[in-house]
Amino acid sequence: MPEKKKLIPKALEPLIFLVIFFALFGSMAHIMGAKNMVRTIMYTGHDLLLNTCFYLMAVCVIAGALSALLIEFGVVAALEKLLRIFMKPIFNLPGAAALGGVMTFFSDNPSIIALARNRSFSRFFKKYQLVSLTNFGTAFGMGLIVLTYMMSLEGEGYVTAATVGFFGAIFGAVVSTRIMQFLVKPIVGDEPAITEEEIKKLEEKENQEGVFKEENLFTRFLNGILDGGKNGVEVGMAIIPGVIIICTFVMMITFGPKDPAQGYCGAAYEGVAWLPKICAYLKYPIYYLFGFENPENIAFPLTAMGAVGSALGLVPKLKVNPNDIAVFTAIGMCWSGYLSTHTAMLDALGYRNVISKALISHTIGGLCAGVFAHYVFLLVSKLMGA
Repeated sequence: MPEKKKLIPKALEPLIFLVIFFALFGSMAHIMGAKNMVRTIMYTGHDLLLNTCFYLMAVCVIAGALSALLIEFGVVAALEKLLRIFMKPIFNLPGAAALGGVMTFFSDNPSIIALARNRSFSRFFKKYQLVSLTNFGTAFGMGLIVLTYMMSLEGEGYVTAATVGFFGAIFGAVVSTRIMQFLVKPIVGDEPAITEEEIKKLEEKENQEGVFKEENLFTRFLNGILDGGKNGVEVGMAIIPGVIIICTFVMMITFGPKDPAQGYCGAAYEGVAWLPKICAYLKYPIYYLFGFENPENIAFPLTAMGAVGSALGLVPKLKVNPNDIAVFTAIGMCWSGYLSTHTAMLDALGYRNVISKALISHTIGGLCAGVFAHYVFLLVSKLMGA
């Protein structure tokens, strides 16, 4: 098979990288001063590590412990059975898909792929439905962490706002999953995901499945919270690089000098304020779609496309209101870093040829989630005010 020609010759990649790198940071250094720029990068990264990353890690540990308990004592299994009846009419997926949604909500996007590659699970799906699990699972990824974090913020009405955002994420999941199914059905087909012979072999082994736990309730409880907390630490550690690197960069293009009268002093969270200037041209579309009174709040959705953990790190530094929290929850949970996970997830399923369609579908789904959350929150606010 002939090799595809690269858009950019490999020999030119170092030169192009250096030009872009020095143009970007050279411009920042010219505006802020080289010394101030470096000091700001260091101080911002340090403050994010101490005051944001460790807080997020604590949220992850508590959410991980809670998730483990819910799984250990059968709550997740019971919830999955309860949600089965909604899967076909809402998502056009078999009832078994509910387990994938619940598991990703309590963990992260890629856990849906571990299920999808399990033949006992995938036997319920047609091919196009199995592929759409990438979008479906991603829309619930890190849901518990996002929801817990938003509800824990100081502010009146944030619990209600986060709840509205949760339903916005579900709406976005429906849109993304349905569009994905429509786009990939002509490509992958609607045949069963596995053959009848494989199904028969699986049915023969079904009676041998299941593990009996002899531990007493206290031991199971203790093991659950400790193992779940340990997993939470791993998730918290995993998001630290993204929070420090991505958030530092995003904040430096979002905020200006701490004191405009005195100019730059190299303090944390200073920057060149490019993003608000760009967003000023999109002020009205951003306002009517999401209700953002501060255009720079678009930094959250843009960051959530790559890493929702990093996006959460931005929230304390942005000027937000309950409507913003509703939109942040919806988009953050629905997108949950899909740009960084979709490719690997579809590659693991063996459907690399539909990656672009998955990305398009999920981009639309996340935008719909944010718009839905904004207008539903306005309705809820009026009803509660009345």
